[in-house]
Amino acid sequence: MDTFIRIAGIIKESIVDGPGIRMVVFAQGCRHGCPGCHNPGTHSFDAGALATVDSVLEQAKRNPLLDGITFSGGDPFEQAEAFALLARKAKEHGMDIVTYTGYTYEYIIQNLSGHRGWDALLDETDILIDGRYEADKRNLLLKFRGSENQRIIDVKRSKAEGRIVTIESEL
Repeated sequence: MDTFIRIAGIIKESIVDGPGIRMVVFAQGCRHGCPGCHNPGTHSFDAGALATVDSVLEQAKRNPLLDGITFSGGDPFEQAEAFALLARKAKEHGMDIVTYTGYTYEYIIQNLSGHRGWDALLDETDILIDGRYEADKRNLLLKFRGSENQRIIDVKRSKAEGRIVTIESEL
């Protein structure tokens, strides 16, 4: 049975949405409504297009130069189960996963039990870029993020060490 994902679009190759060469999948649907959002067209849960997880994966597999897939938005955690499945399948093909979210790491951890698929998506994410975009903290010199409150988090190390491990200096 096909699993569907509602997307706003796909960028086939990007070097600004995580380390290396990445395919970027923009989730359709976001509850944050950050003033000054870079992608306001992704906020509606009814817009965008439905695609199967496997069709998105096939696009990624066609490009041998990709290091991984980045989930942006919208907010991928609003469709966590489908994005977790896509992430798991991408990892089976040697790709890593970067996930952008307006939720903070702490909020996600505290609310895992109340949201279907959040635990699976977090488990499949290698790098989490968390936090709402805050226009008053905008900084165009930041790597992979738009505002200074957002963090680049090594999810595996953070879970193993029981504390947030940021990695901006390592990228």
